[in-house]
Order: sequence, then structure tokens, then C-alpha cells
Amino acid sequence: MGQSLVKNYIHIVFSTKHRLRIIDDTIEAELHSYLGGVCNNLDCKVLKVGGYTDHIHILCMLSKKVTLIELMKKLKSDSSKWIKTKGHKYSNFYWQDGYGAFSVNPAEVEIVTNYIANQKEHHKKKTFQSEYRAFLKKYDVPYDEKYVWD
Repeated sequence: MGQSLVKNYIHIVFSTKHRLRIIDDTIEAELHSYLGGVCNNLDCKVLKVGGYTDHIHILCMLSKKVTLIELMKKLKSDSSKWIKTKGHKYSNFYWQDGYGAFSVNPAEVEIVTNYIANQKEHHKKKTFQSEYRAFLKKYDVPYDEKYVWD
């Protein structure tokens, strides 16, 4: 086979350190745009970035040239450095150490996109922790509760 053909949709989820509710209306849109730019610059076409005050969701296509860990390192380090330039309020901003990344069936891309777009409404009823546990259960990911949160 002469070509390498890849189409991997990835739903990425990660939180602020200690789930600090610091992503407010003053920074949210710019942060989402920044994160989307990081994905696009790595040839990981972004489809949707969203989240809530303490976490981020990204739906993108993982490039055949970039590993997931490379994408995550770049997303977190670049955006953490960038957000710290946005004022004193963000000077101690950090992301949690870990993340969740889940493959998405192409037939469910629109469902995931809508889910990400409706985070504010969704989190009127559910915390980030319960949302994340539900993802782990849905994707049958074994985990130890004491190592999930930081």
C-alpha cells in the first residue's frame, strides 16, 4: 500500500489543576480559540473546543504525523504559558497532570460536537467529576479514583 490513510476522531477532556474554576467569560472564548489553533498548527484539525469553568473538551482529528502525547504536551504547555500572560488572576494557572482521550465513531461526530457546544447547560446538572467518571464507564476504562484527580 503506497499511502498512509488515517482518520481518527479524538475527544479530549482535561481539567484545571484541582478543578479550579478559573475559566470565566473574560478568557473562555480566547482560550478555546487558542487551543483550537494549537491543534490546527499540529495538523490535528479541530472540530470543536468547549468546556466549562474548570475543564476543557476538544474534538479533533488526530494527525498521522503527531502522537496523542505530543498533542497533549503542546496543548497544555503552550496554553498554560499563554494564559499566564493574560493578567495577574491567571499567574498561577495550571492544568491537571492527566487527561482523557476517547475515540469517536465518525457517525457520532455531530453528537459529540453538540455535547461540547452545550457544556454550560450540561453542567447545571452534573459536575465535571461525575461527567468524567461517566466517560470512563462508557469507554470501559479501568481507573483508580485516587489517581484520577489532582
